[in-house]
Amino acid sequence: MKLLQDPTRNLLFTGKGGVGKTSIACAIAISLAERGKRVLLVSTDPASNLDEVLATHLGMRPTPIAKMTGLHAMNVDPEEAARLYRERVIGPYRELLPKSAVDNIEEQLSGACTVEIAAFNEFAKLLGDQTATAEYDHIIFDTAPTGHTLRLLQLPAAWTDFIETNMTGTSCLGPLAGLQAQKELYAKALRALSDSNATTVFLVSRPDHSALAEAERTRSELEGLGIKNQRLILNGVFQASDREDAVALTLESRGKKALAEMPQGLRVLPQDEVALVSSALIGVEALRQLSSGEVSFSRETLGVTPRAVLPSPLADLLTDIAASGRGVVMTMGKGGVGKTTVAAAISVELARMGHRIHLTTTDPAAHVSMTLNGKVHGLQVTRIDPAAETRAYTEEVMAESGRDLDEKGRALLEEDLRSPCTEEIAVFRAFARRVDEGNDGFVVIDTAPTGHTLLLLDAAEAYHRDVARNLSYIPDSVRRLLPQLRNSAFTRILIVTLPEATPVHEAARLQEDLKRAGINPYAWVINQSFGATDTKDPVLAERGRLEKRYISEVSDTLASRVALIPWQIEAPVGSERLRQIAQVAV
Repeated sequence: MKLLQDPTRNLLFTGKGGVGKTSIACAIAISLAERGKRVLLVSTDPASNLDEVLATHLGMRPTPIAKMTGLHAMNVDPEEAARLYRERVIGPYRELLPKSAVDNIEEQLSGACTVEIAAFNEFAKLLGDQTATAEYDHIIFDTAPTGHTLRLLQLPAAWTDFIETNMTGTSCLGPLAGLQAQKELYAKALRALSDSNATTVFLVSRPDHSALAEAERTRSELEGLGIKNQRLILNGVFQASDREDAVALTLESRGKKALAEMPQGLRVLPQDEVALVSSALIGVEALRQLSSGEVSFSRETLGVTPRAVLPSPLADLLTDIAASGRGVVMTMGKGGVGKTTVAAAISVELARMGHRIHLTTTDPAAHVSMTLNGKVHGLQVTRIDPAAETRAYTEEVMAESGRDLDEKGRALLEEDLRSPCTEEIAVFRAFARRVDEGNDGFVVIDTAPTGHTLLLLDAAEAYHRDVARNLSYIPDSVRRLLPQLRNSAFTRILIVTLPEATPVHEAARLQEDLKRAGINPYAWVINQSFGATDTKDPVLAERGRLEKRYISEVSDTLASRVALIPWQIEAPVGSERLRQIAQVAV
């Protein structure tokens, strides 16, 4: 790759979920380490799968990777970061203040804002404090899917501005004295992000219209933040070797068309291409294959069309869901597995059955409208817009809690609401409102990628407290949220995955996290199966052969209900093609 010719110290990999950010970041880290560089690979994704890809257990401290001299890796775990942050703030006061005062500080630091700022502090330290990473030549950041990453990259400016303009000395994080000490660190992080000699941001995309559209949106927003040193990596570029294979030819043609129609803003960026590989990219040797471009095939695959023992179609699940007449359907899973497509297909088919449907998304990079590509009778489509929800929430708090305050009190309240955390609270309240609408019909929610969604659910009780702090009343939708999510007759969660190692295992961890929160998934949907097609192309047939073990793992050990969707020769865009997904037999 040309990007390895003269790399900057900081390398950030971002993009739509499922485009291969982690695989690319790991392959680059391995290549640099093999050149004698000292490399630290960091995941900022709350649902990191870096452990599995590198076959190494990782935590909050750099861990050496076996058989790779010079390479260390770590995960920034938001919850662990928050625990450490709280202890750093509270620890010095335990022997100095009365227990009641310490308890009050702990209460202030129990909100969801603390989780966000704590994780951000770790990111800012790695990016802005060179003394913390002095032993490394390169810091590589494998980030969360785009919407969450953009939020992370906007925080240096947001918190710096809040600290500079806050006159009260307090915030949703408690006393600002601790944050003042971070002010210079945030400034350094901002400078590092904007310094083209220090930092490069790699926009990773597939040759796919939606992934490229999101890459262009990211490019534009990053440029607006002053981050201009960007490169484009096109991952999974495919060329059919069997010129009579309909699946292979369609995949190749679809990729070429997407690249030919690439947004102009991306065209001017330096580009690298990575070919689609057949094998699972787990472990150092497989990642070396990615960087070298070498592809090998099993003898079992050549000339063989693999058809796995397949679960039932999505239509079987829809019959049961429709019988209830109302409630919430949520699609959840790793970025890039097709949550939006599945949510849209379910919505279109339920609307065809005569139900009133509200399809909405919590994903900051919403692609619902693009997938539907037109209006559908009986189907309302919305997205939770963070900016609009923040404005509405701020206005309501000012009208309610600020109504009886004097001018100074209103100014202080208004200042507190300028905290970057207010957006997260506003989005949470909007999410609760959407869930509550399931009492009057069907609400289908296309959620953000796993990590972002789990933070939203994990923080439900903390957000509840934050809403209570700002308003004199608790909206019914907020009070009912957790009970409704835990009611399996009301909320049906569909875990969407691909028949591959990382998506399945991340989905399994998601299921365990949901169960610990008292939320039981309704079913799993295995999407985009090559094994359910008739392809004989060596690369695609090998992928289909490897799917069998993961389809069996889901069906036999992870889920009581499973539906499978074959890879579609016709792109699943528009109501008719979405209906075909819901009805197709496999």
